[in-house]
Amino acid sequence: MSDWRSRAARAGKWPLSPGGHGPDPAPEHSMDPRAEQEEPPTSLARSVVDAAIYRDGRRIATPSTLEEIYERLPGEPGTMAWIGLYRPSPAQLWEAAEQFGLHELAVEDAIVAHQRPKLERYGDTLFVVLRSARYMDEAEEVDFGELHLFVGPGFVLTVRHSQAPDLAIVRKRLEGDSELLALGPEAVLYAILDAVVDGYAPVVAGLQHDIDEIETEVFGGDPKVSRRIYELSREVVEFQRATRPLLTIMRGLEAGFEKYGTDEELQRYLRDVADHDTTVVERVDSFREMLGDILTVNATLVNQAQNEEMKQLAEAGHAQNDEIKKVSAWAAILFAPTLIGTVYGMNFDHMPELHWVLGYPFAIALMAVVCVGLYVAFKHRDWL
Repeated sequence: MSDWRSRAARAGKWPLSPGGHGPDPAPEHSMDPRAEQEEPPTSLARSVVDAAIYRDGRRIATPSTLEEIYERLPGEPGTMAWIGLYRPSPAQLWEAAEQFGLHELAVEDAIVAHQRPKLERYGDTLFVVLRSARYMDEAEEVDFGELHLFVGPGFVLTVRHSQAPDLAIVRKRLEGDSELLALGPEAVLYAILDAVVDGYAPVVAGLQHDIDEIETEVFGGDPKVSRRIYELSREVVEFQRATRPLLTIMRGLEAGFEKYGTDEELQRYLRDVADHDTTVVERVDSFREMLGDILTVNATLVNQAQNEEMKQLAEAGHAQNDEIKKVSAWAAILFAPTLIGTVYGMNFDHMPELHWVLGYPFAIALMAVVCVGLYVAFKHRDWL
């Protein structure tokens, strides 16, 4: 066991035995409750997706273990090993670190995963973290993956923590272009970067389609559109976190072109990848602005709809009050003659106007005067 690994193990940072676990969860997991806790493969053979040794751009061996790769790697110019791992256990990564002299901090990040895209240099070894993305048509959502690369003199070690990106396609492409593959580990790094950035294009198209649909739903008055805007905004923010840091990675690689003697043709290829990522970043930034505007418009339309409903309720209440006023006014008008008729209909022997000759005309006239008076009063108050 190397000194730095022993120090890390004694500090309780990493397990000494294969498959063990440290005492505390990593900060990256603690900050993300959605972090997947999938069990890694139990053996290195199961985690090795593909491993090959290349000489002058052509595969000359396909070892099955890291020890065999290390033994068969002569270290002469034009020879390179490319090992692809999928969800390796900590013990498996420590084994790779022992064989290729990887820095403990880089190994720590590769074990923990859930890292932001970044480029770090440890001596003559590059450590690169990339976030891939693919658009799921059926679910209409974006699936994000994570890829770690160790690029050193004569070797490339890729560690995938998700099914995407499919590096088998990248490997097949490079093996079909021996001149490019002969440029060494940096050519593999370029091809993977190019594949990741090319994978962003369908995501951009899918997000644009979703935004177009949302605009239609917003102006169509769909009540569920607010939730969809929120979910799509989260995907766009996550997509920004995957694409924007890649510009910093490309600038870091470009800064080392002259110092590390990067092939001129490979420099052009890497600049082309940077241009494509810049285009993606600009589109994603515009998506976030568009979603912000759409959310504002949707809130305005919702407020307008609510105000219209309140107006209609107020108008309905006003009309109902008018009807109540009319009913009340006619009830009062009809109540007056009823009251007078009730008084004169009482069967008492001694009533002043009971035997009066003008009693009947007087009662009728009184009813008419009261009714007309009430009608004029209610009409004056717009109750009728």
